[in-house]
Amino acid sequence: MTGEHLKTDIHSRVSGDDKRVIISMTSRFDFSVHKEFRESYRSRTDSCFEVDLSHTEYMDSSALGMLLLLREHAGGDKADIIVRNPNPTVWKILRIANFDRLFKITGIRE
Repeated sequence: MTGEHLKTDIHSRVSGDDKRVIISMTSRFDFSVHKEFRESYRSRTDSCFEVDLSHTEYMDSSALGMLLLLREHAGGDKADIIVRNPNPTVWKILRIANFDRLFKITGIRE
């Protein structure tokens, strides 16, 4: 099965206090999951989201675009989006793209 990506599961749920939608991903955050990622928030009218990257090992430029689309959906500059638990490689990508200015990034793993 050369060249095929393993399906990345993206799960969304509402936090225990009903204040935030939490989107969790595993493994790869790239174009192969764009539909799944969009579906995880598209029907939500919330402006508070959390993207959990605890299990994300790989992220590319299309993932950055998807995060920007989420931000736009959530209200642009008024959006309250936390990106949490990026590994050092993913953190470096986010930092180089200046996403630390657009999103609150927490739990950076060393």
